[in-house]
Amino acid sequence: AAVLCLGTELTRGELVNTNAPWLSESLTDGGIEVTAIETVPDDRAIIIETLRRLSAGHLAIVCTGGLGPTTDDITSECVADLLGVPLERDHASLDTIRSQMERFGRVMATSNAKQADFPRGAAVLANAKGTAPGFSVALGHAQAFFMPGVPREMKTMFREYVAPALAPLVRGAMHQVRFKTFGMTESGVNDKLAGIEAAFEVTLGYRAHFPEIEVKVLARAPEGDVARDRARRAADEVISRLGSDVVYAEGDVTFAQALGLLLVEHKQTLAVAESCTGGAVGRLLTERSGSSAFFLGGVISYANSAKQTLLGVPAALLEEQGAVCAPVARAMADGAR
Repeated sequence: AAVLCLGTELTRGELVNTNAPWLSESLTDGGIEVTAIETVPDDRAIIIETLRRLSAGHLAIVCTGGLGPTTDDITSECVADLLGVPLERDHASLDTIRSQMERFGRVMATSNAKQADFPRGAAVLANAKGTAPGFSVALGHAQAFFMPGVPREMKTMFREYVAPALAPLVRGAMHQVRFKTFGMTESGVNDKLAGIEAAFEVTLGYRAHFPEIEVKVLARAPEGDVARDRARRAADEVISRLGSDVVYAEGDVTFAQALGLLLVEHKQTLAVAESCTGGAVGRLLTERSGSSAFFLGGVISYANSAKQTLLGVPAALLEEQGAVCAPVARAMADGAR
């Protein structure tokens, strides 16, 4: 499969492209190998040429972006041009868009109607989270899926329509086990795991994402049971070599989540006092649901005066040691407690 993301805001760096890695990981988990990831601007000639090239070398194309109501949203037009067919309005989609707008307390603008225009013969993919439906068409030997660029809408559409449609394309089986580690460098983790790939017929991958290193164990085999067994045996070897003091979670568990689970298990609560981080620690602790079970709150004491009045840090300590030092950090923590 190929992943294609459309949007001038992406190629200019005005918006971080989170769709591509999410889609690539989801496709891999589904047993489909991703061999191309591309991002192109809202340019008709470039989009058409990119789709033509990708469809020649892939069984599937998963595309996001360009399905909105504005003049730079040209995905449907480009696909219709490539196929040599006209755009046709899907009145059921138009009625759904109008109903969604009314539910949001808005009147449908004239420009929203273009979101119900699809290349003739396209299969429409309903959007349960927004106003832009997606669609799928055959581009040569490739099945191509076009979804909104809004991550929340795209993820729902992918799970409901795209993943099931791609399942028959899977040849053989893949199984991946993911670990989160803390306390070692990426190179240190790599050196500890030397030889596992050859011994267990797996592929290891690494991703550094502060404050953790993710280790991915991927096994390929003709049958699913064989792939799962091979990946599991290699994963157990990873844990054995790194140790449970380094491997803190398996799967999609963040560092903050793992900390929260430990706090709940030990019936402890947490509050934070922050300065230079500007609230980043509190954000990490609360970005997933369930944090109310252990997180009480925090103080962002950026100025020295705030450290004194809100956290009781002695003025003399700040004058003698400066704000960025271990004694002041300890005094801030004591104040928060």
